[in-house]
Amino acid sequence: QVQLVESGGGLVQAGGSLRLTCAASGRTFSNWAMGWFRQAPGKERVFVAAINLNGGNTYFADSVKGRFTISRESTKNTVYLQMNSLKAEDTAIYYCAVERGWATMDQSDYDYWAQGIQVTVSS
Repeated sequence: QVQLVESGGGLVQAGGSLRLTCAASGRTFSNWAMGWFRQAPGKERVFVAAINLNGGNTYFADSVKGRFTISRESTKNTVYLQMNSLKAEDTAIYYCAVERGWATMDQSDYDYWAQGIQVTVSS
């Protein structure tokens, strides 16, 4: 079992920044990836960003490319999602997830999920 704990959510004005943290504990893998997904009110959950924790390869949804960055601290099994130039449409519950293997954008590939953390962007 892998446990995922998120932190860093909250309320921010449009144009501001937040950094989300996802820390994994329990079983670790020789090759694994962590992704971020989000679900806005009344919408389905969609892909945001992902990173391969060994090689550091990163992937972003078009909606956040150029504004969000994802990074890893592999010795602590921790991933950060830095969110800059936030817009009202970024308001959502954000979920981090872990998959065993190469990072993908498909949420069905992920094996372990956090509970979700609220990000609210006000105008």
